Amino acid sequence: MLLSEQCYKKIDRELAKYPAEQRQSAVMASLAHAQVELGWISSDVMAELADYIRMPAIAVQEVATFYNMYNLKPVGKHKISVCTNLPCALSGGVRAANHLKEKLGIDFRGTTDDGAFTLVEGECMGACGDAPVMLVNDQRMCSFMSNDKIDTLVEELKK
Repeated sequence: MLLSEQCYKKIDRELAKYPAEQRQSAVMASLAHAQVELGWISSDVMAELADYIRMPAIAVQEVATFYNMYNLKPVGKHKISVCTNLPCALSGGVRAANHLKEKLGIDFRGTTDDGAFTLVEGECMGACGDAPVMLVNDQRMCSFMSNDKIDTLVEELKK
């Protein structure tokens, strides 16, 4: 087993939310729990989840590859998603992304040599009025990200 007993207990709680014939409804939450535990979701993890949820492996893969919140390859300790959709791009998203690229020395989908940071383009985060926005480790929303705030964030994450 690639996932811990604790992770499976969390998945079981997700499965319990749905009727037995609708177990596949818990696939997104199950993928999220696996990613929190492992940091990313390999094809082996997808296959293990498919067996556990009792759905075709290809269906789990379709979900995992459709949504950009799932890491399908290893990422740095801190994954920073920068929204570059049009409203954010027009309100500083591109500037913020370029500042991060320069500061970290990587491009989108890159990871720093020390494995500390991965930078990705994010899809709409539903906070256009707070642009530019970033999401750290798929959990922490950062708004109104000036270059100074970006520098402070990076220094905080390095600690």
